[in-house]
Amino acid sequence: MTATAKPRIESIDLLKGLVMVIMALDHVRDYFHYPAFFYDPSDPEQTSWPIFLTRFITNFCAPAFSFLAGISAFMIGKRKAPAALSAFLFKRGLWLIFIEIVIINFGWKFDVQFRHIGLQTIWSLGVSMIVLAGLIHLPKTVILLFSCLLIFGHNLLDNIHFDGSVLWSMLHERKVFEIADGHVVGFAYALIPWIAVMSLGYCFGSFYDSSYDAGMRKKIFNWLGTGSLLLFIILSAFNKYGDQEGWVNYGDLSKTLMSILDIDKYPPSLLFLLITLGGTLIFLANSEKLKGKMVGFFSVFGRVPFFYYILHIYLIHLIALFAAELTGFGWQAMILPKFVTRVAVLKGYGFNLIVVYIVWIIVVLLLYPLCKKFDRYKQAHKEKWWLSYL
Repeated sequence: MTATAKPRIESIDLLKGLVMVIMALDHVRDYFHYPAFFYDPSDPEQTSWPIFLTRFITNFCAPAFSFLAGISAFMIGKRKAPAALSAFLFKRGLWLIFIEIVIINFGWKFDVQFRHIGLQTIWSLGVSMIVLAGLIHLPKTVILLFSCLLIFGHNLLDNIHFDGSVLWSMLHERKVFEIADGHVVGFAYALIPWIAVMSLGYCFGSFYDSSYDAGMRKKIFNWLGTGSLLLFIILSAFNKYGDQEGWVNYGDLSKTLMSILDIDKYPPSLLFLLITLGGTLIFLANSEKLKGKMVGFFSVFGRVPFFYYILHIYLIHLIALFAAELTGFGWQAMILPKFVTRVAVLKGYGFNLIVVYIVWIIVVLLLYPLCKKFDRYKQAHKEKWWLSYL
C-alpha cells in the first residue's frame, strides 16, 4: 500500500468507527431511556432538544455506513475480477440476511420463539450487496444514473400503496405482516432507496483510486457535501417535495425547527439522504489528515464493524436485563415479543438521559479491547478467507 493510499483508508475506517459508536447511543437509548416507552424522541410536541439531538445525530449512521460499504466494494474490486467480486458480494449479502434474521433478531429480543422478526440495517445491507453484485457489470455512468434516479425520485412513490403487498412493503413501505399465529415479520428498512445509497458509494470509490489527486478529491467532496446541505435547505423551505410528511409550523421557532429536522427514515426520504450523505461527504473531505489517539480509538471499531455490531446488541440487551431485574420489573420483562419500546409491561421502566450516556460510554469501553484484539487477529491472518465475512 502506498503512502498516499493509507490516509484515505484510515479516514474511511475513522468514519465507520464513529458511526458505529454513535449508533450504539441510539440503541442504548431504546433499552434504557424512560421516555422512549411513551413517545417518539423526534416528536416536536413531546420531546426536548437533548433527547431530539440524541436521536438526530444517529440518523447519520445507516446512510454513512451503506455509502462506505459501496466504497469498500469498489476497493475490493481493485483486487478481484468482476466475476469474483460479484460472487463475493452475492455470498456476503446472503450471509448478512441470514445473520439479520437469526443472530441479530435474537440479540434484540432474546426470544427463542422468534415471534417478531425485524428486517433492519443488516438486512438492507445484505440485499443491497446482492443488487450491487449485478450492477457492477454495468458502466459506471449507468450505475450513477440508477443511484441518483432512486435517491432523488423515490419520493414520487410515497402516495402509491398496495394494501397487503409484502413485496411493496419490502421495497418502499414500512409494515408488519403476520406469517404465522403470533409470529410477525416487519420490513423496517425498505430497500428503495437503500440499494441506491450503496451503489452511489461504489461510484464514489473511483475517487479513492491511488492515481486520483487527494486535493481534488477534497474539493469535490466539500462542494458536493455543501451542495447537498444547500439543496436540503431549499427543498425544506418549499416544503413540497423530498419528505413524505413535510414539516409543520407550530408558531414556535424551537418546535418548528425540530419539525424541519424530523425527516423520514423509514424509508429514508430525499431530505434525509441529502443531510446525512452531505455530512458524510464533508467529513470524508476533511478527515484524511487527522491523526492521534482518538482517531486510532475510533478506527478500531471501523475496521471490525460487523463484529462490533453484533456484540454491542447482545451487550446492551444483557445490561438491560440486569437493569430490569434490579429496578423491580424482573429480567423476564426483557425477553421481548416485539421491539423493546413497544412492550407494554416495560412502561415505567428506564432512566434519565444522563444514565443513558453513561451506559453508552460503558458499552463502548467494554467492547474496545475485544474489537482491538479481533482487529489484530484479522490483520495478522489475511489469508483466512472467512474473516472477510466478519
